[in-house]
Amino acid sequence: MLAFVLLATLPLELLLHTRVYARARRLGLVLVCAGVPFLVWDLLAIRAGQWTFDLSQTLDVVLPGHLPLEEALFFVVVPIASVMSLEAVRNVRGWPVGDEPARTPEPSERRDGSR
Repeated sequence: MLAFVLLATLPLELLLHTRVYARARRLGLVLVCAGVPFLVWDLLAIRAGQWTFDLSQTLDVVLPGHLPLEEALFFVVVPIASVMSLEAVRNVRGWPVGDEPARTPEPSERRDGSR
């Protein structure tokens, strides 16, 4: 499922030129801000016995702290897909990103049919 999510959002990078992967620093900040707190939360919950994972339904790759590989990858893949989707909407709508000026989408790019 995680591979499918990445593959499903890849056309956004290739066709809409979202440049999510090209902005490594920005993407890294997203992954640190979104992924690290949830990884820590998972590890603390596992250690406290609040939840466990059914290892018969995982890939049998367990990271330190009894964390399945898929759980760690979830906190990488989902933020990437979220940022990719946001950047695609920004690109199509012409919304500014950070300190970049607003861009007016070309008529061929507009989804609402306006000119």
